[in-house]
Amino acid sequence: MTQLRTGGKILVDNLVAQGCDRIFCVPGESYLAVLDALHDCEEIDLVVCRQEGGVSYMAAADGAMTGRPGIAFVTRGPGATNGSIGVHVARQDSVPMIYFIGDVGREDKDREAFQEIDFTAMFAPVAKWAAKIDRAERIPEYIARAYATAMAGRPGPVVLALPEDMLRDAVEAVDRPKVVRPTQHPDPDAMAAMMGLLKDASSPVAIVGGADWCAGTAHYFRQFAEDIGLPVACGFRRQDAIPNDSSVWAGNLGYGPNPKLLERIRKADLLLIVGPRLGEATTDGYTLVTPDHPDQILIHVHPDPEELGKVYRTDLPICADMREFAEEAALWEHDIIDFDCGKDAHAEWEAWSTPQPNDDLALDLAQCVGTMREALPVDTIICNGAGNFSSWWHRFWRYGGPVCQLAPTAGAMGYGVPAAVAAALRHPDRQIVAVAGDGDFLMNGQELATAVQHGASMLVFVVDNGSYGTIRMHQERNYPGRVSGTGLSNPDFAALAQAYGCWSDRVEKTAEFGPALERAMKEDGVRLIHLTIDVADQIGAGNSIAKIHAASGAA
Repeated sequence: MTQLRTGGKILVDNLVAQGCDRIFCVPGESYLAVLDALHDCEEIDLVVCRQEGGVSYMAAADGAMTGRPGIAFVTRGPGATNGSIGVHVARQDSVPMIYFIGDVGREDKDREAFQEIDFTAMFAPVAKWAAKIDRAERIPEYIARAYATAMAGRPGPVVLALPEDMLRDAVEAVDRPKVVRPTQHPDPDAMAAMMGLLKDASSPVAIVGGADWCAGTAHYFRQFAEDIGLPVACGFRRQDAIPNDSSVWAGNLGYGPNPKLLERIRKADLLLIVGPRLGEATTDGYTLVTPDHPDQILIHVHPDPEELGKVYRTDLPICADMREFAEEAALWEHDIIDFDCGKDAHAEWEAWSTPQPNDDLALDLAQCVGTMREALPVDTIICNGAGNFSSWWHRFWRYGGPVCQLAPTAGAMGYGVPAAVAAALRHPDRQIVAVAGDGDFLMNGQELATAVQHGASMLVFVVDNGSYGTIRMHQERNYPGRVSGTGLSNPDFAALAQAYGCWSDRVEKTAEFGPALERAMKEDGVRLIHLTIDVADQIGAGNSIAKIHAASGAA
């Protein structure tokens, strides 16, 4: 006799079949049948968050770490809109995610029922696929397709709306087996052509990281790049693409890169792009590398054919899995003469990323990052949202390889703490660090409650300059001295952390940081250190308001 199951039960069973072991949610009455099915499900850890933005950020971070879709559940209307930011991050970060939304009952569709929104229309511009499941017996089909779509080509988010009455329907359904990403090998002729172009180049540079990147990709691409002395830079917030101790690591692009790296890329005769889309941040508004890049050969390797030639004139497109490409490149028989530029670029990065003490600053963040480098393990995962505070870690931290950096390429604020919670639950054996500015932290600082409730172990650094620093920086460049809308009045973050049940400390001077970090490392659970700086003296790594005014000619 065939067993009848509710739509909620079928959904949970098929998530288990796909290997799902964790769900992030804020509960809602629109998907009570799913919550009921999870009551008896031992395979899935249900992480209950405090705001839907935290839910979707955690799911996006989980997808970035595992390579399989992070799973988020939110309720209709306010829940779905609150969490939409994480869908956008998953899209721009090229990470797999499935965003489930409890929806109004089917009989109330198109009446503007309570909290009703057309989610297919709303999410179509940012999701790889957005759909509504109207029949419970088709849930296995939709789940399998969602996993396949989220992981295929350029990974990204899928959105599925779940009418609440559909989830209560008891029906027969045939479950689907686990979906895996299909293997996509590079074309041998294209590989041979690439080797020929590299052989003829005199000053090539690789720009790496992004879609479909993994530890295997990092291993083989590092081997290939070091073998031929090819300088390796990374796209914006892809600094863990390969271990930064590689002899050819050249540093990061995006905001605040090494000027010598920018000059090296401008003078390159060949650019090997492996994984990135070459977006606005990486290319400094499409000016560092222009869409037509005259006098430069551009080889673009990407897992999604739709990205090849989409914006940039591509001299040699190679559509392949990143790992398959990197392994093929590392094992390819070649006669490329070793380039000297790899070790030169690495030396330039070493000098750029070494903190230079500044005793004129009460709390020198560069020295703080240097102290962290000495105290924390190389596989520490650094999680941050958006803001100038991140520039110190972008410049001075040494990333140990894949899954050591969780940072939104979409430039979304409030990501760091939720991402750190997801990382702490996914990797309880590793050191997890959330770095946040004062404005950034208060976007999702309430997820400290989630971290404490679920026993997460993580360090949190809140950089407090009483300002939306990035916007203040742009303001000072364009409207010097006319501060408007960027000042902040903040709580005592150390006291706030204690209210959540965390250990905390406050640091105002450079000499206080090392001892505070040492004390924090001896504690368990969530530990927060409140760092106070003057926005005028340190508006970004190596920058101040006085320097901005001098550069712009302002008095």
